Amino acid sequence: MLAESKTVEFKRQYTDEIRKTVAAFANTDGGSIYVGVEDDGSVCGVADTADVTLRISNAIRDSIRPDVVLFAEAAVEQMDGKSVVVVTVQRGTARPYYLAGKGIRPEGVFVRQGASTVPATETAILNMIKETGGDCYEDARSLNQQLTFEWTAAYSVKKGVAFGEPQKRTLSLIGEDGMYTNVGLLLSEQCAHTIKLAVFEGDKKAVFKERREFSGSVLYQLEEAYAFIDRFNRTRAEFSGLDRIDMRDYPPEAIREALLNAIIHRDYAFSGSILISIFDDRLEIVTIGGLVKGITLRDVMLGISILRNQHLANICYRLKLIEAYGTGMPKIMGCYDDYAVKPQIEATDNAFKITLPNTNSKTAERIPGTAATFSEREMQVQRLFSKQGFIMRRDVEAAAGVSQSTAVVLLREMVEKGLIKKIGSGKLVRYQQDFPNAE
Repeated sequence: MLAESKTVEFKRQYTDEIRKTVAAFANTDGGSIYVGVEDDGSVCGVADTADVTLRISNAIRDSIRPDVVLFAEAAVEQMDGKSVVVVTVQRGTARPYYLAGKGIRPEGVFVRQGASTVPATETAILNMIKETGGDCYEDARSLNQQLTFEWTAAYSVKKGVAFGEPQKRTLSLIGEDGMYTNVGLLLSEQCAHTIKLAVFEGDKKAVFKERREFSGSVLYQLEEAYAFIDRFNRTRAEFSGLDRIDMRDYPPEAIREALLNAIIHRDYAFSGSILISIFDDRLEIVTIGGLVKGITLRDVMLGISILRNQHLANICYRLKLIEAYGTGMPKIMGCYDDYAVKPQIEATDNAFKITLPNTNSKTAERIPGTAATFSEREMQVQRLFSKQGFIMRRDVEAAAGVSQSTAVVLLREMVEKGLIKKIGSGKLVRYQQDFPNAE
């Protein structure tokens, strides 16, 4: 005699609860629903099997997403001389399956736990998505399927790019299963990832002057973050003869490229925000997600780019926000060619930070006649500071291709000129950039 279990469910008659059980079986290990059988296993039968079979088939087709019809079948069997409708469900390949009116949330996704059908936890839902969608965050189905794209659509029209249903599929906002992917989530008003910005007084995180947080489409966040920074990107005027020369605190192109880098390369599998801090002497952008495995900082500075978010990068390319992959960092560094201090790049396993110096601060005076002021070897030493805050003698040996004694002499001369500062002594000696004001 049959008994209810993880793969067997009894129903005396048809009820809407059958939809939950079908979804649970498809999400777990499959199973069978016997309609016309009491909870104790006794057979009561179904009077109108055709009507019940039709209602079950319609419910499965209309109420469960993604389409689970291929994995479920309703048939009439005879048990103890009575007609019973048996719904056989296989484990699906597009899990998680959920009730259309509830979405991919615990109240819409069900699994089998022993002989019971229960709501799935968020962790279980995410695991199902990862198992069926792979490790690529962009291609995985969005937990939220109620997405709107009003801002992105308007922005695309402004850029002369179509943004209809065909384009959503081409750009991978909609997956092969007809459901929104995480790329769609990132471009929607419902995107939960944010950018947090703060302006501080002085050069420390002590006194706030202003702070903001932007959510919604990452393209909207990009626009708003740039506009916010631009408000605090002051202009200093100098005169050369009768000509007025305006210089911004931060090169606008450097800000633009740094923001695009943060948006395109961040790891959206984590929920932390992009953090932007503006100080009197610098602007810092910290992004969740370190370098892609196999890439080093040296590779990044050379313009090598392996994209963490390929689809998002393609969208930015179509919208003409980026010209080509891998050009961002060289452009940022190029904006500071005429300045003594350079952008600083730092990376850990889980974060990436870029610091843009304020070009109008006293530590960032423009280099007068760069080629004449610095020797080639001194310029090589200066370039080291674009990759790290401090350098050691062996760094100079490797970068300039010189011997230990030559490196020692070179560093000593630069200290005497006031170009760099010596910190510590003996084996622990380090050097920090310390360029004086240009007259």
